[in-house]
Amino acid sequence: MFDVHSHFIPEKVLQWVELNQDKVNARWVSKGENQPDLMIINDKWAFTLSEAFINEDLHRSEQIKAGIQHTLVSPLPQLFLYDFPPEITAELSSIYNREIMHLVERNKDVYSGLATIPLNDPELAAKELKCAMEAGLKGAIIGTGVSELLLTDSSFLPVWEEADRLGAILFIHPLLSEDRRLEKRRMSTLSGVLWETTVCSTDILLSGYLDRFRNVKIILAHGGGFLPYQIGRLNRGYEQWDDVSQVLKAPPIDYLKRFWFDSVLWNKEAHDYLLSIVGVDRVLPGSDFPFEISEFPPNHSDQTAWKKLFL
Repeated sequence: MFDVHSHFIPEKVLQWVELNQDKVNARWVSKGENQPDLMIINDKWAFTLSEAFINEDLHRSEQIKAGIQHTLVSPLPQLFLYDFPPEITAELSSIYNREIMHLVERNKDVYSGLATIPLNDPELAAKELKCAMEAGLKGAIIGTGVSELLLTDSSFLPVWEEADRLGAILFIHPLLSEDRRLEKRRMSTLSGVLWETTVCSTDILLSGYLDRFRNVKIILAHGGGFLPYQIGRLNRGYEQWDDVSQVLKAPPIDYLKRFWFDSVLWNKEAHDYLLSIVGVDRVLPGSDFPFEISEFPPNHSDQTAWKKLFL
């Protein structure tokens, strides 16, 4: 079994956040005796800082205990820091990537790694991606955009061009939606993150970027959000409207099969549907470990997509 979707915070990264807590508006809130603290970045990216996020031995042993042979480990989306000046984002990115590389070097039998890049400065982001991959990382985990800019905005071309040149994995992982309608009942987590992925991936699919940057390996988190379920609607729009079809060389369903998808769905019928529509060679086992609602170990064990991804 493999796991393409797992997160970790190295000790030196946590130390950097503690030293720079005023700069990044980080705070820790107690959840009660014998409970891990809630960590909050910039008053919006709250998560439970469980021991498995920060204890390398525990993180590794949990993988082994679950029967996971290899994990693609990623930085935490809450620490993308796109809201801050690029020099702050770049500083943490560099430290985070170095520490993920050290983690991989110590545990080559268990881990491969992805970088985080300062997407709020695309030129810096492209340089950091190059450095990280030259050091042995497989690509980068990135958000669905920066502020209101989607990833197909021309400002991000340096990242796309470098990722294409390197044959990088870009694991698109949303942050919580900032739509204020979703603030109650944890809807920002339960549906907002899926909506962010859906908007981002639909834009990429319809933009022609999947033809333009054929060497980039794009993984969509959480089963691709709502995109696979609504691919019929995109196909219908392609048939109906020239401004949808004019930049595409095939119907949207064909482009859907160029993404990779993790299996974090918690529902057999949804999982089976995803397999049926994109194929077993495009669905990767993933868990989102060690977040509170991770699907750990992954509810998918086929190795076909994993082997294809790392060709």
